[in-house]
Amino acid sequence: MPIHELIVDNKLIASVILVITALLLRWLLLRLIGKRKKHEEDLPQRRINGLNNATSLLLMVGLIAIWMSELRYFALSMAAFAVAFVVATREYIQCMLGAIYIASTRPFVVGDWIQVGDYSGEVVSSDWLTTSLLEIDLESQSYGYSGKTLILPNNLFATKGVHNLNFMRRYVAHSFTIVRDPDWVNVFAAKQYILDCTNASCEPFQDVAERYNAMIEKRLGIPISGPHADVRISTNATAKNLFTITLFCPTQEAVRIEQEITEKFMAFWYAEMKKAKAELPLPALNAELKQQQDKHKQEE
Repeated sequence: MPIHELIVDNKLIASVILVITALLLRWLLLRLIGKRKKHEEDLPQRRINGLNNATSLLLMVGLIAIWMSELRYFALSMAAFAVAFVVATREYIQCMLGAIYIASTRPFVVGDWIQVGDYSGEVVSSDWLTTSLLEIDLESQSYGYSGKTLILPNNLFATKGVHNLNFMRRYVAHSFTIVRDPDWVNVFAAKQYILDCTNASCEPFQDVAERYNAMIEKRLGIPISGPHADVRISTNATAKNLFTITLFCPTQEAVRIEQEITEKFMAFWYAEMKKAKAELPLPALNAELKQQQDKHKQEE
């Protein structure tokens, strides 16, 4: 094989020859510059510096030209590796970005009650990848711990809204609904009875509730429900009466107060129905009973 073809085919030999040639040429030029007369004090230094820069540039361009195909394959390999690495670790990268988002915006701290999407609970720990919650049952409005521990990836906090429920740890605007048939009972008398029962149940902590409500409104800058109870009367699609009660009470007492008010209301409703039926004439009572029986048959 001719020497020039061997040099062209063997890139390592070509690289060595290029380096030796460039260094030898620089050495010769440096000797030539050193033998010339020095008309200016810093002229040789300028020429030497320019020669060194030109030699470095020549070496860099020459080596790139020689190894161009290998560098192209290497760049493609590195790009493919980078893409594969990002795809394989995408979830972990998103979780770490979520951790940075939490650290920078501080939407919650350990001990807060939060809700993220369909998950709600008390924050017990948070690291670079996950956040741990003690699940709280908000759907049934019992506000108690379910006994489950939720491990949420931090990327949820960057894609879904975070609701901070920390004010609900002590007091909550609790709402519940009582449904009754459209019987012969004055619903507005029933409304007043519910208000009286609610005020009586909330009287022991009314002062504290008012102060806590005022504190929350001051921090949020907006008015919120409470601290006084509210009863709203409405009907549904099946023509039943709905009594929606909203009260501001201690979170741990919400279920107990709801059951207490419901029990008293049911006793009141039963007494009013019994009184109304006792005052009805016999034909009207029989017609009422027959109507109720027909209604139950239709529902079945």
